[in-house]
Amino acid sequence: MNSYVNTAVGALLGTVFVLMSVSIASEGIFHSEAPEKEGFTIVAEEAPAAGGEGAPAAVAVPIAKLLASADAKAGETIFKKCQSCHDGTKGGPNKVGPNLYGVVDRPIASHEGFAYSSAMKDFSKGGSEHWTFENLNKFLTAPKKDVPGTAMGFAGLPKDQDRANVILYLHTLADSPVALPDPNAPAATQ
Repeated sequence: MNSYVNTAVGALLGTVFVLMSVSIASEGIFHSEAPEKEGFTIVAEEAPAAGGEGAPAAVAVPIAKLLASADAKAGETIFKKCQSCHDGTKGGPNKVGPNLYGVVDRPIASHEGFAYSSAMKDFSKGGSEHWTFENLNKFLTAPKKDVPGTAMGFAGLPKDQDRANVILYLHTLADSPVALPDPNAPAATQ
């Protein structure tokens, strides 16, 4: 072989050696273990219901029956998804969304110091609508379908039991929680 070929092959092998060394060193420096449990599960928005685009999602099981078997502890765990945008402590701050302490039976779009979207203000009907168990259940199923134009970017909680658990947990976040609905009462029509 001539000296030019030897120089080219040496340069190529030297480059490969440097790149491999840098790769191995950076893997050792910047290596991170996979987490045991994912931080948040991203729920993609589901296809529109049979009612068509923009129609609120139908709630099949009455919330009163779901609340009878709900678990506030499980709801607290699910609520951790909400804590990036909402605070649930008494006197806590508003974040991207309003503070949710005392939200059950509070007038919609009424938390002091929070700038609600015009869609949410319209949905509140001037403060005459309240966050009843039924309203929370319907809203948390698919917020953007229930209140088109809301600034809330959360896709919703499609599982009935997850919604019931969160609503029961929200129910506990109050000085004097309102009474739970009777699971044997006839379902309210809306």
